Amino acid sequence: MIRRILVYIVDNFRWIGWLMILGAVLIVLPYMVRTYQVEVLILLLIDIILVVSFRLITTTGGWSLAHVPMMGCGAYATALLTAGLGVPFWISLPLSGLAAAVMAFILSYPLARTTGFAFFVASFAAGDSLRLCWTRFKTPFGGHKGLTNIPVPEFFSSVDLSAPIPYYYLALVITALCLLIMFRLDRSRIGHTFKAISMNADLSRSLGINVTFYKMLAFTIGSFFAGVAGVLLAHRLWAVVPAQFGFVTTLYLLVWVVFGGTRTFHGPILGVVVLTFLSELLKPLFEWVPMIFGTIIILTLIFFPEGLEGLGHRFTPWLDRQRFAAGDEPRH
Repeated sequence: MIRRILVYIVDNFRWIGWLMILGAVLIVLPYMVRTYQVEVLILLLIDIILVVSFRLITTTGGWSLAHVPMMGCGAYATALLTAGLGVPFWISLPLSGLAAAVMAFILSYPLARTTGFAFFVASFAAGDSLRLCWTRFKTPFGGHKGLTNIPVPEFFSSVDLSAPIPYYYLALVITALCLLIMFRLDRSRIGHTFKAISMNADLSRSLGINVTFYKMLAFTIGSFFAGVAGVLLAHRLWAVVPAQFGFVTTLYLLVWVVFGGTRTFHGPILGVVVLTFLSELLKPLFEWVPMIFGTIIILTLIFFPEGLEGLGHRFTPWLDRQRFAAGDEPRH
């Protein structure tokens, strides 16, 4: 066992080194920025869980418009459990993710039997039906006003998680754990099966793969992690309202994923990080941000259809030509 661990570390030394550097930066980062920027970082960590879990669903070939409402399921579940029933945060966290997964499983069977544009429309209808339920029913969802007075998570008596920096570290640890699980799943046999279905569903069926089951599985697992993101959001904002999980948020999710790309695990992360920092830089032009983002997406689809993750492949041939002109051996 120890030998296998050592071999893994040696084979992945470069990536482990970069991750250690990134981890060190993330640990000291909240002490290097203002309080408002720490809040932005917290929301960014939540959005990273959201986009990576969405990418997990896209590996089966479907782009769900119900993913943000699944995040809302987790947020409403933790609000009802903690504020209504007094359940501790640490118990509510997995239970709320599970609640989103159960809702996704119920919706996944009819959705998994649709493909392409039909799945796109059906998932939108499913998500919108959830939003209408939260809006229409004042009991227990609070109607348009939503639910408030969501308690602050408790972690020993000496740690005040209502403060930005302690909550940042809470979100950082949960985000890292979620990303690790989803990364291992992406590299597992199940993850490869998801990708095989995306490439050719008919061929996958001919090989004995239960396509419907694996589509349902991807939708359910992705929604679980979206629910976890909703839990973190609800306990940071201390309130949930239906408008938080509307179509505008879904559009931003699609923009982040398209801009970053879905072919690799890190693609959506790149997209949400770059566009979040860009939106902060464009705060003085707040009214123009939707148009600017729309222009970015159009240009991305035309010139970089693979998103940011494909830029490396675009520049590799150019770098090889430069090395060849300099008398070096091109990379292969």
